[in-house]
Amino acid sequence: MADAKVIPFDEDRPRRRLPGRRVRSVPSPATEPEPAVPVSSEPGGGGAGTDWDRRIAGGLAFLRRRITGEYDVDEFGYDKELTDQVLMSLLRPLYDKYFRVEVKGLENIPAKGGALIVANHSGTLPLDGLMMQVAVHDHHPAQRHLRLLAADLVFMLPVVNELARKAGHTLACAEDAQRLLESGELVGVMPEGFKGIGKPFGERYKLQRFGRGGFVSTALRAGTPIVPCSIVGAEEIYPMVGNAKTLARLLGIPYFPITPTFPWLGPLGVVPLPTKWTIQFGEPIPTDGYPPEAAEDPMLMFNLTDQVREQIQHTLYKLLVQRRSVFF
Repeated sequence: MADAKVIPFDEDRPRRRLPGRRVRSVPSPATEPEPAVPVSSEPGGGGAGTDWDRRIAGGLAFLRRRITGEYDVDEFGYDKELTDQVLMSLLRPLYDKYFRVEVKGLENIPAKGGALIVANHSGTLPLDGLMMQVAVHDHHPAQRHLRLLAADLVFMLPVVNELARKAGHTLACAEDAQRLLESGELVGVMPEGFKGIGKPFGERYKLQRFGRGGFVSTALRAGTPIVPCSIVGAEEIYPMVGNAKTLARLLGIPYFPITPTFPWLGPLGVVPLPTKWTIQFGEPIPTDGYPPEAAEDPMLMFNLTDQVREQIQHTLYKLLVQRRSVFF
């Protein structure tokens, strides 16, 4: 892998076009809808058999649209149909059965319109962002889609690059974030970045620096609320007891984790520990009452950034006190 310089979200920089970053939207032709599978009114004619018929018909229709290209993506490459029917289905067992995620405070996420969700980041691998995405998609009353802002490195990795775009993730730059917010999307950001997911196990649940408040400035410009989010459970899935910095530099990655199972157990060491997770969304912090020039006020940026950080940290401590066990 080439040496990649990872730039924080809140750093002032022009928007960059990554190779293949913008995906052309494919218009859906005006075709007749797929015929519904008739439901028999005879005794024994409905039920499980008919349900399977519907699933098979729906699956075949999905494959046909994939093969013929009759599906839509937005300008960032987000594929709603693929995300709903495939990617979420792959993540759901991990969310429901493996990590047994408990979600709280979903009423703090608006049912419509833009909002910026700011969360802590941990776990060596960024599974916490994906679990947060499932929580909002599956359990919010409006089943909203969360568009995550990801680091440059994500879009330099083969396969991961394409899957991230299909799932609605985009480069963590202020311009893209503002455009999404102004178009009414939910946007998720984890300002700790690699400092958060790459911190040693001894510093678990201690928030790292949030940067210079770039996410606050973006929310102010868009006039959208900031929703703090605290995630407990992700810190323990890969307890990072060491960091092979020389190897990380050779590979061009921010860190090379050493855990009790990796790299000692080979591929088996990549399996995360089945910890019990809690995701709590806090009370939103409104930004629409500030004047337009507020986004340029460094003192306001600092104060709001500190307010969001403190709210997340306080909730983390509260959830840890309430937790009975790491695994139950």
